[in-house]
Amino acid sequence: MDDMVRIRPGTIEDFPAVCELLELVFHEDIEGEARAAEEAVFEPERSLIADDSGVVAGHAIAFSRRLTVPGAALPAAHISMVGVRPTHRRRGLLTALMHRQLREIAEAGREPIAVLWASETSIYPRFGYGPAIGRLKFSIMNREVRLTAAPAAQPGRLRMGDPATLLPDLRRVYDRLRPGRVGWSERDDRWWRFVLSDPKDRRDGATRQYAVVHEGAGGPDGYALWRVRHGWNEHGPDSEVAVREVAAGDPEVYQALWRFLLGIDLSRTVTYSMAAVDEPLQYLVDEPRRLGAALADALFVRLVDLPGALAARRYRAPVDVVLEVEDPILAANTGRWRLTGGPDGATCVRTGDPADLSCSVSDLGAAYLGGTSPAALAAAGRVRQLTENDPSTAFGWHRAPSVTEVF
Repeated sequence: MDDMVRIRPGTIEDFPAVCELLELVFHEDIEGEARAAEEAVFEPERSLIADDSGVVAGHAIAFSRRLTVPGAALPAAHISMVGVRPTHRRRGLLTALMHRQLREIAEAGREPIAVLWASETSIYPRFGYGPAIGRLKFSIMNREVRLTAAPAAQPGRLRMGDPATLLPDLRRVYDRLRPGRVGWSERDDRWWRFVLSDPKDRRDGATRQYAVVHEGAGGPDGYALWRVRHGWNEHGPDSEVAVREVAAGDPEVYQALWRFLLGIDLSRTVTYSMAAVDEPLQYLVDEPRRLGAALADALFVRLVDLPGALAARRYRAPVDVVLEVEDPILAANTGRWRLTGGPDGATCVRTGDPADLSCSVSDLGAAYLGGTSPAALAAAGRVRQLTENDPSTAFGWHRAPSVTEVF
């Protein structure tokens, strides 16, 4: 790294300069409500600054949140606000920031995993992050599709309003569903404000954000967040309903919410960029091609405490496998590990036994949430399957992991 630059802990006084840096890196303004939302979740004690004689030349932060993993919810360092000033690129600052951050997370011993969204997917595997969750992006021709399921015989009630006003209902539904949805992050008051922040200059010409809550016999049991981008052409109305989030634990509630979203007046397109790879909507419509589904990447996972992370999650089937793992940054993870477990729990300990599978820590991160099969990684030549003891079934889960937000 450049000898003129030092890595130091951040302070709350650094926040304006961090925002200026992120504006340069991501080519957008962070002002007003958007800045206030970012500042509300900013954790200065977990901020790292690349300081060039008083200039914030680079930055990275870890947010303290919990993440649902197969069969458990774990403290997970949510990595964000990562960037290097354009004048300081190719000088080793990003590497220095990411290495120090990982070492600090490991030394603190609170979070066995770290997670992030990658602005460029080629960057973070260098630091041991693997692509663990994919997502579908829908661009739905909503006048060309119909739900094949009949409406419920005793339908619930839909209530529409401002998301902040309906927040108690949204929180109740989210908190009830989150323990069973791998990839969902815990939201306290600060993070709900962040998720629901709605700066006018970030709407890209669309309306403010709306919420609809489905209420059944037992109270709120589903919700959706969306906005509308006005459109009109020579054929008449052509608006787009941009769906932000859909949460429902019951099939009839899920169908009712999508029936509402697909039927909003004057719209001809419904978009949804956070759909799960196994999103049920794909199996509910009569013309699946009209969903316009496209696959995209989402969350990357990094195992920080390898044995702790592997022992903390549950496994879909019994597993007893020896993993040989290479971690060039956190040497404590390198070596052979015997993973033994199943649906009720697991252990992971060092062993001298011959390995069944050899992989990098990045590949193990990709497989950790059950969304990427070790067998698929082996078929790609990334993982070496050394015996017939394949743990792919055990690493899978009954639902594909999914995401609800970019942090």
